[in-house]
Amino acid sequence: MGNKNSTKIEGDNQPLKLNYKRTFLIGFAFFGILLLWQVYDSWTPTFLTELFKEAMGAKTEEEVQYLVGIIMAMDNLAALIMLPVFGKLSDKTHTKIGKRMPYILVGTFICAIAFPFIPVLFHYHSLVGTIVMMLIVVFFAMMYRNPAVALMPDITPKPLRSKANGIINIMGYLGGACATLVGLVFVLSEYLGGSSSSNDLWATNQANIWIIESPFLIASILMIISALVLFFTIDENKLEKQLEPEMKRGEEEAEVEGKIADENQTMSKANKTMLLLILVAEFFWFMADNGISTFMGNYTQYHLMAKSSGNMINTIVGGAGSVIGFAVGGFIASKIGRKWTVSSGLIATITAYVVWTILTYVIPVTEPAAGQYNAFPIYIYFIWFIKGVGMSFVHANSLPMVLELCSAKKVGAFTGYYYASSMAAQTITPCLLGLLLLAPGFNFSILPVYALICAATSLAIFMFVKNIKTSKTKIKTGIEAIGGDD
Repeated sequence: MGNKNSTKIEGDNQPLKLNYKRTFLIGFAFFGILLLWQVYDSWTPTFLTELFKEAMGAKTEEEVQYLVGIIMAMDNLAALIMLPVFGKLSDKTHTKIGKRMPYILVGTFICAIAFPFIPVLFHYHSLVGTIVMMLIVVFFAMMYRNPAVALMPDITPKPLRSKANGIINIMGYLGGACATLVGLVFVLSEYLGGSSSSNDLWATNQANIWIIESPFLIASILMIISALVLFFTIDENKLEKQLEPEMKRGEEEAEVEGKIADENQTMSKANKTMLLLILVAEFFWFMADNGISTFMGNYTQYHLMAKSSGNMINTIVGGAGSVIGFAVGGFIASKIGRKWTVSSGLIATITAYVVWTILTYVIPVTEPAAGQYNAFPIYIYFIWFIKGVGMSFVHANSLPMVLELCSAKKVGAFTGYYYASSMAAQTITPCLLGLLLLAPGFNFSILPVYALICAATSLAIFMFVKNIKTSKTKIKTGIEAIGGDD
């Protein structure tokens, strides 16, 4: 493998080629990440809502959403601090199994052990226990998240990272899809019992614990399997030496205004400005995206008064759109540049939010009969599909844009900056939305309006990012790009 890859890049006329097989295998790290967060985001906000309602004697779900938001934000605040720390630590780590793998293995295994205890503690009405276990899970998830994401750019030349990022995100969404399919079988609303006004089974200790325990157990098992697949198929140290010529060429052909000569070089003013604009824009699109993902389960349960399985189907539809977007996002970026690919994704997402906002206020929600549920609105499925395609364009290209601005020795640190921006948004947005829901006259119907405002702000900022598209990089495409993966 080493000799063949080396001869491919002798001379500037030889095109770079993405190793699809290896990239898919690296994607198992992201498979475990999105699997965990899909289960976490789908179940824990409702767990917290019910626990806080019980503890405070609240009459409506909106009364406690600010507390739900604070707890969800505490998790993200911890991540905001820890992600850059673990990124820099892994940059400086050197072991027989690589610099990222120790963090991936330790974080995954401890996280997988702790994760199933969250629903157990909720089942037994332990508010403090549930929150503490959530914090433990988040800590160890953050230990492996940054190193897992940094593994791809470690062994992928810069011009190929949008395509590679699309592939590992597809793997991630397959993990999320697994979690969603489990949610269709084990329905949270059936565990609670009835619609929003009559959650009697959990309140009277008659609920079947396995309805909520099974998704967490299955997620833990699949996380361990994905980590083991990664460990036994990816040799970090060997690949780093083997791919050194390709990585050097990738550095030379980076899409940046000020070229990076070595890892000790100070960032140019142009690159600093570009980095800042990307991170601020990213902050606002995560304000929108995480606001929705945090409260969509509660929006379904308490506003639409529909079964939680409807939201699970909606997640699958959005995931299908994301897979399509990730599959073509890198290719589109190679034609029109990453800036315009991200911008077109944001425009598609904003359009979806505009339609959602209008239909939310045009089509009223009616109270179902006692013990019954409303049908999940069909139009939301279409909105989620468009949003899925749009945001996949954004995610496939935004991280590579940030990593273009650093040397190979600082990939972990810059990955940390990227995720610090996203986690800052995810720290603020649950609290802000929770407070808005507490305000007189506001309810869950503000969710699409909030997302629309944040996404539009993101696009306005991102338009100031320069579109720097290299013209000298040759990348294999079509059948030629697929052949020869070792």
